[in-house]
Amino acid sequence: MSIRQKIRFQSLFYSILISLVICLIALASFGEFSIESIFSLNFFLLFILCSIVVYVIGAFFVKFFLYNSVRVISDEIFQSDVDSTITTNMDDLLKKIRQYDDDQKSEISEMKKQETFRREFIGNLAHELKTPLFTSESYILTLLDGAIDDDEVNKKYLKIAGKAIHRLNLIVKDLDLITKIESGESEIQRTDFDIINLAQNALEMLEITASKKNIKLMLEFNDKLPLRVNADNEKIQQVLTNLVENSIKYGKENGTTELVIQELTENKIIVRVTDNGLGIEEKHFNRLFERFYRVDQSGSRKGGGSGLGLAIVKHIMDAHDEKIYIESEFGVGSEFSFTLEKSLQ
Repeated sequence: MSIRQKIRFQSLFYSILISLVICLIALASFGEFSIESIFSLNFFLLFILCSIVVYVIGAFFVKFFLYNSVRVISDEIFQSDVDSTITTNMDDLLKKIRQYDDDQKSEISEMKKQETFRREFIGNLAHELKTPLFTSESYILTLLDGAIDDDEVNKKYLKIAGKAIHRLNLIVKDLDLITKIESGESEIQRTDFDIINLAQNALEMLEITASKKNIKLMLEFNDKLPLRVNADNEKIQQVLTNLVENSIKYGKENGTTELVIQELTENKIIVRVTDNGLGIEEKHFNRLFERFYRVDQSGSRKGGGSGLGLAIVKHIMDAHDEKIYIESEFGVGSEFSFTLEKSLQ
């Protein structure tokens, strides 16, 4: 039963009830209240006439007062969308209000998520900036207080302060890069290039870093297949560098990091960065690409870096309209993989 039918049924019911009461009061006021008078033809005709009058008055009231009030309310609610203004169709109004309520709940929920993310981001950013700032300030002030004249510690303190400032510079540069990618200032410059050469360059640059933990870097690909891709050369190199560097940072001593490049489909290739390091628990997967998010909640960042490496990777792949995937088992190792479009040439 529709809302309109329910209203009509209720109006008829209350009209009959009110008419019956009015007729009984009328009989009592004229002193003719009796069983015979109630079942008389005159009483029945009076009751019918009264019911019709009450029903008409009620229908007029509903149509020209309540419905008009509903229209005013609906116009106020949906004033941002002229086409969605409701007239007197109560079913449509109910659906529209429910939809409006759902939209408002979704919007409020999204605003709460954004507010939570904003608070966490500001807190994490403050933490990441505080550590290098405090370190560099402490050592520089110590030098100014007289340690500059002590040949045993002055160079040591300057090196520590320099590392802290370098870390601070990394954070600022990576934040600037993410902001430019998000705002569209740093546009994707697509060119055709050999992904194998790019991968080899990325591994060569990180050989010294890997050797400090005796981690073996390996590259695997099918040399019979032409693996040229259409993407932003510089940004994909950064993606590879960040993923391999992250793998080394959290890898085990004497471990391995393997970079595998394979044909996925006729138009796509897939790049996998696999290690046998610490691994990541599944509960962290959804937040792994957030800025400054730490799997290790102790707050330390012993491996250095800006804490923005994976966030940058995600932003670059999104800008390419490509996906990045993660598979990991805690204590066994991790695999990060992403797709790229093949060159048409």
